[in-house]
Amino acid sequence: MRKKKTRHLLTEVELEFMNELWALREGSVRDVLARLPEERDLAYTSGATILRILEDKGFVKSRKEGKSLIYTPLLGKDQYQTRSLQNLSRTLFDDTPATLVARLVDDAGLTEADLEDIRALVERRLQDDSDETGS
Repeated sequence: MRKKKTRHLLTEVELEFMNELWALREGSVRDVLARLPEERDLAYTSGATILRILEDKGFVKSRKEGKSLIYTPLLGKDQYQTRSLQNLSRTLFDDTPATLVARLVDDAGLTEADLEDIRALVERRLQDDSDETGS
């Protein structure tokens, strides 16, 4: 039995294309292909297929401009990052974000500067939350 395609997450190739579209803000198949590393050497038809799949999944929309389709992201990169992290937390870390962060902090080879940045982010978030509750 084939597993149904996940429509809310991207494959590696789809993410590669979305990263280029996010950078471009909008573009044709040729625009996206031109931004890929030269060694990638994808055929135009392959690029068109990937963008059509992204449109079918609801990640991009297209409009006709002359003879070309121009693709525009429907989901921001930050929104997709949030969705991906929530999925990762749910599926791999038993829906406990603290476990995901602990794994990152313990195993990612973070520098002291990285850890200080994380601490500052957490402290800022805690301050923002206490400001919102009026504490």
